[in-house]
Amino acid sequence: MPSPHLARIDLYPIKSLDRVTVNQVRVLNSGALEGDRQFAIINSQGKWVNGKRTPKVHRLRLSWITLGQTLTIRVEGQSQATGFDLSLDCTPLEHWLSRYFGFPVTLAKNDATGFPDDAKAPGPTVISTATLETVAAWYPDLSVEELRRRLRTNLEIGGVPPFWEDQLYTDTDAGVPFQIGPVLLRGVNPCQRCVVPTRDSQTGAAQPGFQKIFVKQRQVSLPDWAARSRFNHFYRLAVNTRLAAIQGDPVICTGDEVVLNSTRLNG
Repeated sequence: MPSPHLARIDLYPIKSLDRVTVNQVRVLNSGALEGDRQFAIINSQGKWVNGKRTPKVHRLRLSWITLGQTLTIRVEGQSQATGFDLSLDCTPLEHWLSRYFGFPVTLAKNDATGFPDDAKAPGPTVISTATLETVAAWYPDLSVEELRRRLRTNLEIGGVPPFWEDQLYTDTDAGVPFQIGPVLLRGVNPCQRCVVPTRDSQTGAAQPGFQKIFVKQRQVSLPDWAARSRFNHFYRLAVNTRLAAIQGDPVICTGDEVVLNSTRLNG
């Protein structure tokens, strides 16, 4: 088997909307990936407009022309796309989204930390390619690519066995260090999943029995290296992280070696 390496990087510039796949990304001082969840859609109560609360989110298709600046947006099943330049003014996109959702929204921006789901673990989410392949096989007609879109993780590790990432956390929040290029991260906890993975990523249609199958299979396939105490339920997959240290230019690239329990940055 090839050595562990960074196989894929996915960013989600607008939280809850479509991803962008890149070959390299800068890790910010907060631990967030530059450009990931940089924007969030907010309703009048100050809450995120996301797939958990608003299934219509799933039907929005984005294409970025310049990452974090210019984009086009359209509704699934419709060919007409509208362009926006967020570097000039977010108001036109806010109006477009408000009309689409049927209630007023604004677009918040945070260049330093983004808008992570877990404020205590704002680093990139991690999963292995083998895990995606294994979990997709639990369901007839569910492709690896569709599972990627549903889980919305940032970093995909190749050259490792299924559920390799379950080594990255312990019984406590101390976490396990692992290095990608010049960046040292720590796993924090297995990511608790929401309703979003149970739905078709393009239409929002619910997949009957998804969570029941997932919980059963996850429990029986949990590897011995996983800290079972972190599973108050088994609807958890992928790992939340936080930044531990950076040495040099904090850019990670696909193909970078991944070193578990790394001590390189400590000398």
